[in-house]
Amino acid sequence: HVQLVESGGGLVQAGGSLNLSCAATVNSNNLNCMGWFRQAPGKEREGVASITRIHGGTAYADSVKGRFTISQDNAKNTLYLQMNSLKPDDTAMYYCAADLPPAKGKLTVAVGAVRCDFAYWGQGTQVTVS
Repeated sequence: HVQLVESGGGLVQAGGSLNLSCAATVNSNNLNCMGWFRQAPGKEREGVASITRIHGGTAYADSVKGRFTISQDNAKNTLYLQMNSLKPDDTAMYYCAADLPPAKGKLTVAVGAVRCDFAYWGQGTQVTVS
């Protein structure tokens, strides 16, 4: 059973920064990818950033490129999202997701030649930018 627990959300002024964390109960050696998604009220869930476990390849949504950085600490089974220069449009619930084969999910992201298939999700952490 995979559990993902996000933390680090909150209220911040435009231009500020937040650092989200996601602690996974699964051994990261078994993962293919991890990622961050977000969903604002009335909108579909969208991919923010993804990272492959083995090579650390990354992919970002165009709207966050240059402002957000995804990283991982495989020894701690933890995923991070450093968010800088936050904008009101970044306001959303942020979800951590994991690709643990052979499970298949509904949301997929291509990170280079790697297909990340996200089947496991955290409960989310709210980010509000005023």
